[in-house]
Amino acid sequence: MVAARGLIPVALIGMLLLAGGCEEQPALAERAPTPLAVPPADPQEIQAAIDRGVAFLLEAQWQDGSWGSAKAKDYNVLCPVPGGHWSFKTGTTSLCIMALVEAGGDCPGVDEAIGRAEQWLVDNLRKVRRDSLETLYNNWAHAYSIRAILRLLQRPGLTDDRRAELRELVDLQIHLLAKMQSLTGGWGYYHRGEMHSSPPSLVATTFMTATVLIALHEAAEAGFDVPEAVSMLAMRAIRNSRNPNFTYDYYSHPVLRMPLSGLSRPPGSLARSQACNAAMYLWGDRPTNLNIIRAWLDRLYARNGWLDVARKTYNPHESYYAVSGYFYYYGHYYAGICMDLLPVDERPYHQDHLVNLLLPKQETDGSWWDFMVYRYHQEYGTAFALMTLQRCLPKEPAESSAQ
Repeated sequence: MVAARGLIPVALIGMLLLAGGCEEQPALAERAPTPLAVPPADPQEIQAAIDRGVAFLLEAQWQDGSWGSAKAKDYNVLCPVPGGHWSFKTGTTSLCIMALVEAGGDCPGVDEAIGRAEQWLVDNLRKVRRDSLETLYNNWAHAYSIRAILRLLQRPGLTDDRRAELRELVDLQIHLLAKMQSLTGGWGYYHRGEMHSSPPSLVATTFMTATVLIALHEAAEAGFDVPEAVSMLAMRAIRNSRNPNFTYDYYSHPVLRMPLSGLSRPPGSLARSQACNAAMYLWGDRPTNLNIIRAWLDRLYARNGWLDVARKTYNPHESYYAVSGYFYYYGHYYAGICMDLLPVDERPYHQDHLVNLLLPKQETDGSWWDFMVYRYHQEYGTAFALMTLQRCLPKEPAESSAQ
């Protein structure tokens, strides 16, 4: 009798996984509030803000080529030593590489900074592994290092040996992400519960899963081998946690659904929906259409206060609808990715709104930050903001048609 009871949850999980989540209702998801009108963005003002942000990153880079440190603040999140900080530093450094490659232009010192950061990544990326039984911050590092290296591979002047070394590192990160994929198909960064296994039995999160899926899509587009089973299981994990209005539960789990919790309602899902919609669209999920992407971008602009009121709060999920401060620049960065999925002639409207939201929040030192995490927060926040603003600059016709 005990054995029979033990089989019920396993069978239930299997049925729900095969079901592929709740029935989609795109019409409900395509309805959104209308944002207030904003003035047209000034390209010179955008570029000036980008230049100040790039200058901040150049000043903040350590001599060894990395960004961020374990220097403690008054409020910090759990971070095992030393593995957790290798993951945080690697993820932060990868984001800063991406930002300088995309937005640094010909600013003095950018090429030298990217070169030092590239060498740091080559020397240290292999050290990144699972931090502890309780945390898997390494998943952030694996995902963003893939995207950083893909940008480094596009830079001129690489020797054949360096190109092969960088490609080997991308293959390693894909392998490690496949190894770290949870039993439910997604990825997370905290382990809850007493059961530890390989692959991890952790409850994954939808936005971590979306972050990885977007990195894997870029790798696949660049010709790297991404196992189909890995992407299909990850898409199923997100689909299982998607609600009819295209909010996404915080956790990516077929049984632990929270559709009525604050985090799963539209204000709580504002940032998460941008990343998940982008990931699912890129991987060809049919219900995720451009009308849904448009609606959730409008919702982000019209209801931005739910994210903004949490910005610079000290404790995770302490704000309304359990929004965390670290959702802010992350969510707007993935909104920029969603914007670039739309036709070119629609983008100025979204560029104006994103610029209107981000420019006033630049700090006097040129940085942007939303959540205090040791000494990583200004660097990763600035990187996200720079890449978002770079997408808001007017594009030359040839550049626009190539996107």
